[in-house]
Amino acid sequence: MRRDDLTDMLWFRAVAEERSFTRAAVRLGTSQPTLSHTIKDLEARLGLRLLARTTRSVSLTEAGERLLQALAPRIDGLEADIDALMAVRDKPAGTVRITLSDHALESVVWPKLRPVMADYPDIKLELNSDNGFRDIVDERFDAGVRLGESLDKDMIALRIGPDWRLVAVASPDYLARRAIPRHPQDLVGHICINQRQSRSSGLYVWEFARDGRELRVRVDGQLTFNTASAQIDAAAHGYGIAYVPENLAAPHLAVGRLCQVLDDWSPMFAGYHLYYPSRRQTSPAFSVIVEALRLK
Repeated sequence: MRRDDLTDMLWFRAVAEERSFTRAAVRLGTSQPTLSHTIKDLEARLGLRLLARTTRSVSLTEAGERLLQALAPRIDGLEADIDALMAVRDKPAGTVRITLSDHALESVVWPKLRPVMADYPDIKLELNSDNGFRDIVDERFDAGVRLGESLDKDMIALRIGPDWRLVAVASPDYLARRAIPRHPQDLVGHICINQRQSRSSGLYVWEFARDGRELRVRVDGQLTFNTASAQIDAAAHGYGIAYVPENLAAPHLAVGRLCQVLDDWSPMFAGYHLYYPSRRQTSPAFSVIVEALRLK
């Protein structure tokens, strides 16, 4: 069927229901002569007379009645499907996938989204925790979360969290057995708890800075984790020094389970940003997530 055939069928249905070319033309927003010509063309293509016309009325022939009975449920179903699609277009629904680090997940993203999800039961949210860099386009993520300093230039970036820093911490018991480090290079002689950023990448090289001087130190120890919570737990149990987000270590520092060292060497990092392709067509569901994460 040609696209024009579907239009002609819809116009035929209007005439059949109105029993008038004049009223049907008004309903369709066209002229009566154009409508009459269209129905004549349809009858010619089908080789059937569909309408019986008089100067005062329009009625259906037997063929026209059968065609109307066949068309009506199909057109009604198509219109219902289109209405449903239009409703989905404007309704926050569907799946939103975001890749992010465990720290971003625990400290920024989930605390902001937790109350929002209860208000939007038709939104499905997938938060994929990974400390490595992911290609959100190839891996079909809707967005990712990174520090502001490491964003690609072809991405839209929205700040969602404040600046923060890493701090070196250890248990009082561990520090009682060893000399307290005064300089980052002193860590070479200590047992440290390493972090692997992703399955395919190497160990994180600890980054320090003071008075404009930046310093990186490769540390060694018995344990390696890829989540900050495990590093904090290991440090609290005396397995060495960990370099972890300050806000996650704060509760343990407050009760004395951990002690902080090298405080004046701990630099600030640019806050987390939500990023996504500039050419992305945003859905209502994605817009809800973006607005909830936006730094107020």
